[in-house]
Amino acid sequence: MTRKDPHVDASYPKAYDGYRSFQYLEEGRDYRPFPLAEQRDRVPASAVSLTDEEEGRFQRLLEELVLVSLHEHLCLFPDPVSACPEYVREGRVATAFEGIALSHWDCVFDNLLDGICRIHSKSGWKWTEVLHDLGMRLCDLAHQRTVSHCLRVEDIMTARDDRRLAWVASLEGAAMIENELDRIDLLFGFGVRALGIAYSEGNALGAGLKEPRDGGLTAFGRKAVERMNKLGMLIDCSHCGDRTTLDTIQCSEMPVILSHIGARALWDSSRLAPDEVLVACAEKGGVIGIEAAPHTTITPARPRHSLESFMEHFEYVKALVGIDHVGFGPDTVYGDHVGLHHTYANALSIAESRQGGATSPAKPRQPQVEYVEGIENPTEGSTNILRWLVKAGYADGDIAKVMGGNALRVLRQVWP
Repeated sequence: MTRKDPHVDASYPKAYDGYRSFQYLEEGRDYRPFPLAEQRDRVPASAVSLTDEEEGRFQRLLEELVLVSLHEHLCLFPDPVSACPEYVREGRVATAFEGIALSHWDCVFDNLLDGICRIHSKSGWKWTEVLHDLGMRLCDLAHQRTVSHCLRVEDIMTARDDRRLAWVASLEGAAMIENELDRIDLLFGFGVRALGIAYSEGNALGAGLKEPRDGGLTAFGRKAVERMNKLGMLIDCSHCGDRTTLDTIQCSEMPVILSHIGARALWDSSRLAPDEVLVACAEKGGVIGIEAAPHTTITPARPRHSLESFMEHFEYVKALVGIDHVGFGPDTVYGDHVGLHHTYANALSIAESRQGGATSPAKPRQPQVEYVEGIENPTEGSTNILRWLVKAGYADGDIAKVMGGNALRVLRQVWP
């Protein structure tokens, strides 16, 4: 197979030679193809407008900074997204290489299929399914030049210098390890560098956010935290119950992250974190990545989800814990994210994670959106978050911290 020089097309921020997933195989013979979502212009673009002076500063910062997203899903979903269960069962999910090449992120924590990984089960999260998903993605990555599998901080810097994306394999919950502690070592050996304690459902380690009672980190969970610290596995508590998160932060010798979350003080949802949890994470040296999945980071002032409501959560968390402990984990996809939530409402615990409590009985009705304007996918998010910070007048040093510097600090502490 002949490839073009990946550096010839300067219109792509990342090196890109036109590769599409599984093109080393024969479509229709070696695997079953599905119509896939557009990787650009799926919805109308909504760029943050800047003055000429601000535009120059934005371009300069793109050249100078290391941009890190703590949470995304870089797989390419089918169109229509209602075909996703059948698509996933085939066990061969495409990666949005063109969309990635158009992005300005230098490093992305990719959380694969997680709760919708149902290749040969009805509920997902099985050990064999997780390894299948990871192995298939790594096989695809081995045939292209845009994305580099990242195992240490130096890999991030090397990928950036080479105009490639540093790809970090991450898993949102640890249900697949069951009661086998050594499976954490195996995941690390297979290249996973960040692992959540629990997704929405509880597991052997602790409680997820939808559980009616949160008993905190279990005895096995404490052993798992100790093992992750020894290995150099970054711990994520974004989908844990509050008590389990606080226990994990206290138990861990290393900083813990909340890779994709927002402030419950602004919108009363169990998917978002109370101030106590946000402060505890920061006090341990961790980083809080702000979430943008549809209908999450909204506020009474901005109940219609958009870049503006997302950034309101950022500013609240920054004011609460300080500029050194906040970043971004937008949790965006290439495809119909709202439709994906409808298709997998139970698997993703959509209803449970949006139930409000008595602390905000008068909150306004939440308008439903077809997509989150201004931050619809990783490509748009990587541009508009930085543009918003420039427009808002943030200092270069503060922008450097929240766009990647804070994340890199934690990685240097945790990773071997």
